Amino acid sequence: MSAPTPETAENSDRARASLEALRTEIAKAVVGQDPAVTGLVVALLCRGHVLLEGVPGVAKTLLVRALAASLELDTKRVQFTPDLMPSDVTGSLVYDTRSAEFSFQPGPVFTNLLLADEINRTPPKTQSSLLEAMEERQVTVDGTPRPLPEPFLVAATQNPVEYEGTYPLPEAQLDRFLLKLTVPLPSREDEINVLTRHAEGFNPRDLKAAGVHPVADAADLEAARRAVARTSVSPEIAGYVVDICRATRESPSLALGVSPRGATALLSTARAWAWLTGRDYVIPDDVKALALPTLRHRVQLRPEAEMEGVTPDSVINSILAHVPAPSLRQ
Repeated sequence: MSAPTPETAENSDRARASLEALRTEIAKAVVGQDPAVTGLVVALLCRGHVLLEGVPGVAKTLLVRALAASLELDTKRVQFTPDLMPSDVTGSLVYDTRSAEFSFQPGPVFTNLLLADEINRTPPKTQSSLLEAMEERQVTVDGTPRPLPEPFLVAATQNPVEYEGTYPLPEAQLDRFLLKLTVPLPSREDEINVLTRHAEGFNPRDLKAAGVHPVADAADLEAARRAVARTSVSPEIAGYVVDICRATRESPSLALGVSPRGATALLSTARAWAWLTGRDYVIPDDVKALALPTLRHRVQLRPEAEMEGVTPDSVINSILAHVPAPSLRQ
């Protein structure tokens, strides 16, 4: 791979600075949750989608709204409910009495950043309305494919599946999400910080008043993506990714391991993380850092393992501990 020119390196540094500034802006509205913020930035770089899981009230929706407010991109929100129809998401044909013809009315999916709030509170039929949009970045209505804007990212929030009134996402749709990020309850110090902000007048419904402003746009994202594409991957790293994913298929605790699409996703997120940390090459630690959020939703536990308290995270962590990492010379 040829060395970048000074102008290319300068553009890469500028794009990296813009995306790093997202963290500062989001922190004006959201306390803590740094791993989730990092995951959203990585997804933007990889043109992927994100599933945010956590109990109600841990700022999942606020996190996505703060990201949208920090970017000069069009954004829309859909509240998923049991009575939501697929056409409420994708759009539909409407009869125009003046022209005596049907015209297409775009749904909220036609945007740059779609917040699919509580996606698992709607039945699978409506959940599946996003499958084509997420994979093909288009919507087909009445046999006519209609392309979605670029960039396009779905940030979906969901409550844990054990909660009443939730519908588990189908495996086919889970696999469309690049990352599954868990949003935990805050630490005591962070929770005190949250209460202090609210006591001082913070309004989560008015992010402009909180000082959240756009610090990056579509041009910055495109420059960053080009820089990520120049991040080199050695054959040893590619083999390491494959070994990790193949180990999930052989694990006695898993009924379903990671597919080749999951291996491709892990390589993609590791490259993005390497670039964000200032390197133009991937090391094993980059792969380890993104393994959990990239793979945890792509594996399925055996019933007996689940009864014993085994979790996808524990299985993946065990695999990372046992698969030997390559030694690289740079």
